[in-house]
Amino acid sequence: MDLNFTPDELAFRAEIRQWVAENLPQDISHKVHNALRLSKDDLQRWARILGKKGWHGWAWPKQFGGPGWNTIQRHLFEEECALAGAPRVVPFGPVMVAPVIMAFGSPEQQARHLPGIMSGEVWWSQGYSEPGSGSDLASVKCRAERVSTTSGDKYIVNGQKTWTTLGQYGDWIFCLVRTDTSGKPQTGISFLLIDMKSPGVTVRPIIMLDGEHEVNEVFFDNVEVPAENLVGEENKGWTYAKYLLAHERTNIADVNRAKRELERVKRIAKAEGVYDDTRFRDEIAKLEVDIVALEMMVLRVLSAEKSGKQSLDVAGLLKIRGSEIQQRYSELMMLAAGPYSLPFIQEAMEAGWQGDYVGAAHCPPLASTYFNLRKTTIYGGSNEVQRNIVSQVVLG
Repeated sequence: MDLNFTPDELAFRAEIRQWVAENLPQDISHKVHNALRLSKDDLQRWARILGKKGWHGWAWPKQFGGPGWNTIQRHLFEEECALAGAPRVVPFGPVMVAPVIMAFGSPEQQARHLPGIMSGEVWWSQGYSEPGSGSDLASVKCRAERVSTTSGDKYIVNGQKTWTTLGQYGDWIFCLVRTDTSGKPQTGISFLLIDMKSPGVTVRPIIMLDGEHEVNEVFFDNVEVPAENLVGEENKGWTYAKYLLAHERTNIADVNRAKRELERVKRIAKAEGVYDDTRFRDEIAKLEVDIVALEMMVLRVLSAEKSGKQSLDVAGLLKIRGSEIQQRYSELMMLAAGPYSLPFIQEAMEAGWQGDYVGAAHCPPLASTYFNLRKTTIYGGSNEVQRNIVSQVVLG
């Protein structure tokens, strides 16, 4: 197995690097490198830049308007974007629901939804978790009842979703809904696309420890959804959900962002005068070794896919290691900054006060990053559940 990049792949990397350098707005890159707040405009501005190039759906096949890149090219694209300080593409549209629509959606659904996702104009949200259904998605209770009307068949949706990331910006939401209660829980779930501007949809913010409004509760009160918004077959949503989660868990590993944040750890350690401490350098070295090991695992999977070999289903394993690494680099940043890595007032940061009154400019965002990354070992299927899956699927 050769994990070295070919000359053609290195040339492709150089092309991507040049394009990103020429097109990534510097104000956005500055925010990413310093973990400052990204607004909806920041995220969507970059999405539209990618969309204009036809790269917002960088993993899409040509038949659906994507570039048709192979797995290695997609990896190199993601790496160059991350290292340059590009925002992580909000995955719910291009990475999560789009592959489901491509694989299981009708031609009408593909024609209606894929162009808006590619262009970056339409913002999608994910409606999976519920107050009583997180890692155990088979227990979802949000109900969709099919009814016939003079204007055609509809679903009437009632229930609640929670932890809906950036749902306050959502134009559409893809939801797992309960359409049958007669059999096993997994056999009564359907995959429904819902316009978030529909009457009866209410979004309420959940304010996190760092004061940010990243997640939400979404309520459905007799929301009418046209039956043609059902993806695939009724009661087959569990199959589609598993297909989507494989994409999400691989995405969560995010080895490219880990490589960028490793360099940030080193910058902070040098600025705070702890880089020369042998014990602290040992921790950085151990983190770097684990990031390289994660990258090698990703490259092994990509190499197997490129050669047409059936690779092991290691999405869960990538998710476990990637999420743990994210938490570790946030902890090292906090340790490096010491008392300066305190919770902060966002308005004071944006006014530029942190440099004079709280410590170096790189310190105030650290608590926010630390708090935020506590969730990575839970969402997308908790790591405890993923370990059980890995033990069954990989180890036998």
